[in-house]
Amino acid sequence: MAGKVKWVTDIEKSVLINNFEKRGWIQVSENEDWNFYWMSVQTIRNVFSVETGYRLSDDQIVNHFPNHYELTRKDLMVKNIKRYRKELEKEGSPLAEKDENGKYLYLDFVPVTFMLPADYNLFVEEFRKNPSSTWIMKPCGKAQGKGIFLINKLSQIKKWSRDSKTSTILYILIFNLPFLRLRYKLGFCRFCTVKYTPSTSELDNMFVHLTNVAIQKHGDDYNHIHGGKWTVNNLRLYLESTRGKEVTNKLFDEIHWIIVQSLKAVAPVMNNDKHCFECYGYDIIIDDKLKPWLIEVNASPSLTSSTANDRILKYNLINDTLNIAVPNGEIPDCKWNKSPPKEALGNYEILYDEEMAQTDVSDRDLRSRSGPSIGFKGNRARDPGKSGPLTWK
Repeated sequence: MAGKVKWVTDIEKSVLINNFEKRGWIQVSENEDWNFYWMSVQTIRNVFSVETGYRLSDDQIVNHFPNHYELTRKDLMVKNIKRYRKELEKEGSPLAEKDENGKYLYLDFVPVTFMLPADYNLFVEEFRKNPSSTWIMKPCGKAQGKGIFLINKLSQIKKWSRDSKTSTILYILIFNLPFLRLRYKLGFCRFCTVKYTPSTSELDNMFVHLTNVAIQKHGDDYNHIHGGKWTVNNLRLYLESTRGKEVTNKLFDEIHWIIVQSLKAVAPVMNNDKHCFECYGYDIIIDDKLKPWLIEVNASPSLTSSTANDRILKYNLINDTLNIAVPNGEIPDCKWNKSPPKEALGNYEILYDEEMAQTDVSDRDLRSRSGPSIGFKGNRARDPGKSGPLTWK
């Protein structure tokens, strides 16, 4: 298809603009004809709102699904995952199996969560079971550590109602839910500048409890060279050397499992528009037993660079994303097959392929109808004797 891609963005970040310019794309205003719009979550609401009635043509793509918030709002994420669990229970799926204490064996990856004030009575009941525990309060729709605080007394909740640590970031690219999910291999992990302590005397010290760069950069111990970050590969090497390879592999296997299951949880309610793709930023915390927990998913992962390595990582992230979203840098066509060839993936790898998973299930059903069609923790539908893309079915 002849012609140059015409691009628009309302996010003025160098890692974006440099990638557009190096492709020779043409910048236009939002009021002109455009092919590619990297937009904020606020703008996507306007594009798909009933009031505007804007209709995208086949040569236009945007970087958000219309209702991405089903996964990226903390309250809706938890609601959808809980619904997903209940549906699997009703179906009698082995995925929803529980232990003798009533905990999910394979779907216990979200911390116990309550939405206040609606769930206040349920929260009080849970709080009184473990009165010495500490809880984190997070606003549903904010980012960069804004509005977060910790409590260990119910009276602090009442005050809030009147007045109103290692985490890992992984990038996930989604096309036409629920078909293809790609994981970016060059994620990073963040650390607090002050060593963690459960002491109640440090309850208000956000440098102990929050790894957000927006918070940590104001601390006296913040390092401007590495920014309190490691690459995921460095984290993996460290854990392999200190905890062993088997335990480390299990950790990353469980992280991938969390990502796929959370996406499956929202697939039925997500508006699967052919003009859309999404680069999610998964925020996962790892506890002292190396168990990963899903904290939140960001629809607009920060493209601000705090260090040189950070800038390189995010530039490459956008470069690889554009190579897949806009093949060969040509004017997009929403009818094209969104299964990119292996050589186009760059630093992405296939985490889950719905079509391949369905084929795997059909093949297994033909061979044997005894036994579940899904694998179990640590070996989810993978034949250890075979290599190739994971299906995580």
